[in-house]
Amino acid sequence: MIRFASGSRIMSGFPVWRGLQKITRAPNYTTKTQLLFQSQASSVLMPSRLSSTNRLSSIRPVSWHASRLCHSDSHGTGERDHSKEGLSLRALTQAPKPALYLGFSGLIPFLSAPILMAATQSFYPDIAFAHVVYGATIVSFLGGARWGFALPAGSPAQPDWMNLGNSVVPSLLAWLALLCRDNITEGALVVIMGLGLSLHYDLTLLPGYPPWFKAMRTVLTLVATFSLVATMLIKKYCPEKKLKDIQK
Repeated sequence: MIRFASGSRIMSGFPVWRGLQKITRAPNYTTKTQLLFQSQASSVLMPSRLSSTNRLSSIRPVSWHASRLCHSDSHGTGERDHSKEGLSLRALTQAPKPALYLGFSGLIPFLSAPILMAATQSFYPDIAFAHVVYGATIVSFLGGARWGFALPAGSPAQPDWMNLGNSVVPSLLAWLALLCRDNITEGALVVIMGLGLSLHYDLTLLPGYPPWFKAMRTVLTLVATFSLVATMLIKKYCPEKKLKDIQK
């Protein structure tokens, strides 16, 4: 026992100074361990958070590319779906020159007949019938073009009853127009019907046609239709004459 002057006693054998140090250092020791534990936990958790965010950021482009690939695969080989594109006359600049020149040169017989009759202010049945015959030939050609489009292997238009059957209808209308020799108006109306039906097939029913072909078909069909309408108007309002009168 250690006795002080004040009479207080302290138990002997107990390291007083070390006990006081332990009591005073205990909170600091606990705080340091807590800070050490928190720093270790944060060092462990932060990489996982960063890795998770990195994974999320890396997943987003992959999912975008996957959806894009699925979207392209839905159209077959990933090519552009021409059937859903809007009709624009600017697509004519992409047309091959042979198709463009031959297509628009085919309007010469359509335009020459009404221009000749309008210049003479007379209706010539032979010229008008030749006009109808040429229109029937073009209608039959358009039907055969669709038949040839559906037959090759790998074509987007299958050679089924609908595609091949619709390709035969313009040829039947052309044949019916040729039977209307005595009535030019009826023959011209049948040809106009065949041109409009062929354009409807090309724009809506048969997929795979390029935009430039659709634009060219629209322009050619409109000009050919107006030429036939002009021939019918000349027949109605101009006097009828024979071709022998032109030589005189």
